[in-house]
Amino acid sequence: MTNPLVLQTDFGLCDGAVCAMNGVAISVEPSLRIFDLTHEIPPYNIWEASYRLYQTVSYWPAGTVFVSVVDPGVGSGRRSIAAKTAKDHYIITPDNGTLTHIKKSIGITAAREIDETINRLPNSEESYTFHGRDVYAYTGARLAANVITFEEVGREIPADSIIELPKKDPVLQNGVIEGNIDTLDVRFGNLWTNIDSSLFKQLGANFGDSFEVTISTESRQHYKNIMTFGHSFADSHIGEPLLYINSLYKIGVAINQGSFAKAYHIETGAKWKITIQKAAKIIYNK
Repeated sequence: MTNPLVLQTDFGLCDGAVCAMNGVAISVEPSLRIFDLTHEIPPYNIWEASYRLYQTVSYWPAGTVFVSVVDPGVGSGRRSIAAKTAKDHYIITPDNGTLTHIKKSIGITAAREIDETINRLPNSEESYTFHGRDVYAYTGARLAANVITFEEVGREIPADSIIELPKKDPVLQNGVIEGNIDTLDVRFGNLWTNIDSSLFKQLGANFGDSFEVTISTESRQHYKNIMTFGHSFADSHIGEPLLYINSLYKIGVAINQGSFAKAYHIETGAKWKITIQKAAKIIYNK
């Protein structure tokens, strides 16, 4: 029996790159079930690739093989690796920081460097710029189809040697939580922070309470305002900002029926800081 194969890239769907990866996988084993995580990662955005894996991996059954290809260093000396998570998923990816969130939040129990003398699409040796097709999709398919075992991917490497991007944990000090804007709920423009709901509740947060929210980078402050903590978007008027708990049990920041990211030109990553503290309750005139 085969395991699911899940693909993620920054390739988009405007050409044949993803289709070629699918073709390679099906050529390994026609019965493989192949799924798309996303192919709309912003080009070269390793942080985003890392977060989308974290957002998704734990909802798949043990044994699922993920192939993630956001690879600005393709053709360089960076390693091609396979990692086994603490929940028995496998991730095939360049070793460039793509596993940052998985390593910190779920855990990696074992890792191997792909042996390209064995685990590489036959007759692709002269190609240096499409490892997603020639190495990652091919190796991922072989692993998902049980053509090879995890041990046959290549030599073992220390899990703690896997490259990580800078990533700070949120902190609560003197009644103020400081965290980061990890990613966007892209289609709707909501901000997803790295602040766990459990940490947020240490502020004594109750639905309907008001909080002062500040968003900044090292260069300047981008936003500062007071908003309400709500169950959902229905707890605020159209156009009003709110705090809420998102699907990963993190604190989100939104505008009801609007894009917070576009309205205030907010981006994501470790340099985008958010602070939250309690404020006086907002009372709207009726």
